[in-house]
Amino acid sequence: MRSFESGTDAVVIGATGGIGGAMVEALAKAPQVGRIIACGRTAYCGSAPRTAAIGLDIGNEESISAAARRIGEETDKLRLVIVATGMLHSQEGVFPEKSWRDLDPGTLETVFRINAVGPALVAKHFLPMLPRTGKSVFAALSARVGSISDNRLGGWHAYRASKAALNMLIRNFAIELARKAPEAACVGLHPGTVETELSEPFRSGLPAGQLVSPEHAAGRLLEVIDKIGAEDSGGVFAWDGARIPE
Repeated sequence: MRSFESGTDAVVIGATGGIGGAMVEALAKAPQVGRIIACGRTAYCGSAPRTAAIGLDIGNEESISAAARRIGEETDKLRLVIVATGMLHSQEGVFPEKSWRDLDPGTLETVFRINAVGPALVAKHFLPMLPRTGKSVFAALSARVGSISDNRLGGWHAYRASKAALNMLIRNFAIELARKAPEAACVGLHPGTVETELSEPFRSGLPAGQLVSPEHAAGRLLEVIDKIGAEDSGGVFAWDGARIPE
């Protein structure tokens, strides 16, 4: 993380998930990073040094607002905010649709709330905390399947559409952020296929080497964040740094 100022504080939302937890651990090893604030619905129980745990429910704006206020009282060096949350399926019956016949209003609302509305509300409360000068980054996990022009298979309606909505929100926020903090960037990140609960039902038949560990994914994404500049703001980038088409 050499492109950030020394003593940069970072917030990771979704720190109890596979990728989020791995990002906390990786950030704790970066010399430029000061404190890491690990946020999640359940308490972060990792052993990363310089890490504080704060409760935050991505589906509840009051929870997001309260966490932002507390963090704002504790740091004036916040330069990195990572939203590492997402939903593709759940034990409550949410599952990616294969056809329009499978569409369910409750599933659509749930997936949009987690994948688009939640990150948007995080941006609402955390973007104003970024400094006006120097590099800072707001990054949210998106997905290649959220690309409209790259969609060749269809299906997965709620997930695709919610990630496409997230990508549009990121572009909107980037335009507004540039007026306040010209050196800041707001981006989406595609981690690839990661060995987490999200990908578990969909791993069969993957080519060798395509499935990566959360630790590997976190390292790749932090490298992308380190290379991102203000000129990249509003874009969505894959784990290898390639820009994903809209």
